[in-house]
Amino acid sequence: MYEEAGEVFDIFRGVFPISFLLFVPAVLIIVSPDPVEAAHEFSVYRMQQFDLQGTSYGCRNAIVNMEARSLGASMLTRRCVVTRLADLTVDKFKDLVDQSAGAVLVLLPDDLSNVPRENLEEFIELEHDLMDQDVNTPVYFAVEDNTLTKIYAAIQDGSNTDKAATATEALLHAASANGFQMVTTATQATPIKDAQITSIQGKLSGLGIEEHLPTVAIVAHYDTFGIAPHLSYGADSNGSGMVALLELARLFSKLYDNPKTHPKFNLLFLLSGGGKFNYQGTKRWIEDNLDHTDGSLLSEVSFVLCLDSVGSGDGLYLHVSKPPKEGSALHSFLEELKTVLDAQFPVVNFTMVHKKINLAEDLLAWEHERFSIRRLPAATLSHFPTHRALERQSITDQKFQVDPGVLTRNIRGLAEALARHIYNLTAKGHDGSMEIFQDGLNLHPKSIEAWLNSVTAQPRAAQLIGKDHTLLSTMEQAMNGYLKDVRRLTFKPDKRDPEFVFYSAMQTTMNAYNVKPAVFDLFLAVGIAVYLGLVYVAIINFHFLYNFVTSINTIKVKVKHQ
Repeated sequence: MYEEAGEVFDIFRGVFPISFLLFVPAVLIIVSPDPVEAAHEFSVYRMQQFDLQGTSYGCRNAIVNMEARSLGASMLTRRCVVTRLADLTVDKFKDLVDQSAGAVLVLLPDDLSNVPRENLEEFIELEHDLMDQDVNTPVYFAVEDNTLTKIYAAIQDGSNTDKAATATEALLHAASANGFQMVTTATQATPIKDAQITSIQGKLSGLGIEEHLPTVAIVAHYDTFGIAPHLSYGADSNGSGMVALLELARLFSKLYDNPKTHPKFNLLFLLSGGGKFNYQGTKRWIEDNLDHTDGSLLSEVSFVLCLDSVGSGDGLYLHVSKPPKEGSALHSFLEELKTVLDAQFPVVNFTMVHKKINLAEDLLAWEHERFSIRRLPAATLSHFPTHRALERQSITDQKFQVDPGVLTRNIRGLAEALARHIYNLTAKGHDGSMEIFQDGLNLHPKSIEAWLNSVTAQPRAAQLIGKDHTLLSTMEQAMNGYLKDVRRLTFKPDKRDPEFVFYSAMQTTMNAYNVKPAVFDLFLAVGIAVYLGLVYVAIINFHFLYNFVTSINTIKVKVKHQ
């Protein structure tokens, strides 16, 4: 055995460079724990960014490439703070900004319908308050999955280093913990050059000379708003308004197709775009009809009825900028609606709400105010008693917030009141209990729910609705099945003084890379230096070791021969 010692050392000495090369990777493999995947790619959605009438809103940065920290960590400068929705408040967000946090990633529950109501209300307030902040920090949202849950737990564990009792404990914990580098693939956000807003118009012409007949316009905007465009589904505001308009178009198209029930009234339907951006689509539509078109139906309109959030609650409110005069068409419709609801749906609390237009405010309260400014009689029907209801602009406005039964009930009440108005049934002695829409003219609850499922199947933020969007094609096709002269009306903002500006990079991919903290590199460097020093000393003094082993071998041989 000892005779071969020299050969063993010769072998080690010959393969030393290879042994050294294999040592460092072996160390890295041994000391690297892997509680989660080394890298995880997931979709993230950036906080709103847009300009409206010369004012900038929302988050103005998109690039993230920094180490992750939990909300409770003490060192947040140039770090990406990862937090759950339930843990974030406006005060905490302000603290993050004050500490120069580099970015914020908010993890959302995968199913908001399971979140307690009080927690949803808190988040809705948070959305509203965040949009009022001057935000230069990139703010992203992601839907939490199992992998993100593990990553979040690992980030929290790594952040506990800041809370260690001693510096030595903190140093050792930092060296052993895993960290994450959060990196987005997005470039800096830039204005969308071909941004546009599209509205869709259709009509049912009354019996007689169209230009001489009174007209009622039914209007609903189709776009949505929330803290992140790609998470804004707007089931109630204003998916319910869209569905109500389409169902009204279907019901009245049957009356207008039958010569026996063809009324001497024009019905005009408009699905407007840009509703959440101060009703830009409606504004342009009014201008085109009143300022640039001869013989417009809108110039002789009896009244305009806007539909906004009619899919929930036991209340209906008719919002007006000026109380309609007794004997006017709008007053007559108001009375008809009250009569129908009292007789057929007594559970519904119906009230007219009067609010003057405040021209000093940057944003209008309701869509009907666009018409009222041009002295057109108009009102908005909604289950919200005030325009300040924060639920109208929230990513929590999803399908579970709408009751299909309530939506069907409200559409029926509205249809009955509108039919009574155009046929003048009250003057003919028919009371409010008379049902017009029954048998072959009945509403289709399943169809209404199917439409609701369809319009809430994808986000409808105005930034996402391009000219080739499937939503526009679907709505146009549906209106073509019920109405006449259906057409799209598209406009782009003025290049010199744009009414609105949308920005890119609202959805991107983020990678969470599992990395060791910088202090681990220090420990590893020290370990490698010590190792190399020991190897160097061993090489320099190798002859002493060789002579020592040889002498022992010689002694053993002599003892054996004796």
